[in-house]
Amino acid sequence: MNSVKLIGNVGREVTVREVESGKMVTFSVATNEKYVNKNKEEVKTVVWHSVVAWGQAAVHCEKLLEKGKLISVEGKLSYRQYQNKEDQMVKVTEIVAFKVEEVTKAQEVS
Repeated sequence: MNSVKLIGNVGREVTVREVESGKMVTFSVATNEKYVNKNKEEVKTVVWHSVVAWGQAAVHCEKLLEKGKLISVEGKLSYRQYQNKEDQMVKVTEIVAFKVEEVTKAQEVS
């Protein structure tokens, strides 16, 4: 099963596009990770994720999302590639979101 759930902060304003099938939005989500290294020091890192949503999910995201907002994203991983203007192959990994919700601090802890 291809399933992803992230809780993080919206990294940039949503980009909205009109396509044949309706709307498409793209945005980024930053998640925080931490671990203890071999020197027993806590290391914190931020991981950025690219997200795309289509149709009604896109309409919902357009209304809900703003930079910095804490959200939950549920969807699936998608891999694609394309040839850019410099004739180089570009590989893209993104999350195709089907559910996006605002998260309160209390929900984040649980």
